[in-house]
Amino acid sequence: MAVVLATQGCRADPDLVAASYGDLDPGHPPQALDLTGSLRLSDPYAIRVGQRVWIFSTGPGIPTKSSADMRQWQDEGQVFAQNPSWIAPLLPAVTDLWSPALAYFGGKFHLYYAASTFSSIQSCIGHATADTIGQGSPFLDQGQVICSNVSGNVEDFNAIDPSVYVETDGSVWLAFGSWESGIKLIALGADGGPVASPLFPIAMRPPSNAAIQACHLMKWRDFYYLFASFDGCCSGVDSTHSIHVGRSSNLTGPYLDRDNLDMMDGGGTLVLESNADWKGPGSNMIFTDAGKQYNVYHAYDVSANGAATLRIAELAFDNDGWPVSGGP
Repeated sequence: MAVVLATQGCRADPDLVAASYGDLDPGHPPQALDLTGSLRLSDPYAIRVGQRVWIFSTGPGIPTKSSADMRQWQDEGQVFAQNPSWIAPLLPAVTDLWSPALAYFGGKFHLYYAASTFSSIQSCIGHATADTIGQGSPFLDQGQVICSNVSGNVEDFNAIDPSVYVETDGSVWLAFGSWESGIKLIALGADGGPVASPLFPIAMRPPSNAAIQACHLMKWRDFYYLFASFDGCCSGVDSTHSIHVGRSSNLTGPYLDRDNLDMMDGGGTLVLESNADWKGPGSNMIFTDAGKQYNVYHAYDVSANGAATLRIAELAFDNDGWPVSGGP
């Protein structure tokens, strides 16, 4: 089975340090793909399995879609028929599961997802595994990885929007967070489960505007790149989400933007913002496939009364090593 991954709330990619592709061609700037079929979703995460690309997204049981060409998309059902049993005792109001992210390591597909309710910081990130995708092989839930503000505990972070990153040495990392004290990074075990690990803070916005979430980690050549969504989502055409990026020579940071402002101090170089047709682009991940990189995200369709909609755009890096997307 051929597997090409490029991940994901926070989202992440395998190491692309040896890649010879991805340079911006001024004669052929990145373009947005023309998409058809089933496109309504939030928080998309793309992964190739054999001849099809699959997308996992926020919703009841984690809805999925697939495509043979990345343009025509069809519904493929959901990961879970009902929420894993550990969620209700900790978070009884949870219905939908949010912001899935995936990686393939240790001979299995690993799925991370968030359980929470809107505007709450009582949250958990769960973990499930499967031998394959799309051939009747179910994901088996492995329980929670990290929680915030449940069972009487008090944390200054919000455990949603996971992003999994697998280093070249095989170590596994999880980035996550939304608003509050920003984006954190922790180490996971070799099996993808929780281990004792310090929390590394890698991005935060000032208290006057703490809106940062939906991060994604990737590596391209000499740098790790941290993408994050700034400002507000989930309000249709009134959404103000935009996608920003910083980079670092170390996985744990500091992540600096083009102007050398630390993302812990509110820095972040703009990658995508609204236009007349698409509002609030956000929840970005970078998908690498067949020698090309794609910006996968959702935006709110002005022509459809602000419906959250799948968007995929080509992505390349300019001469200074900063990403340029063909969106919105």
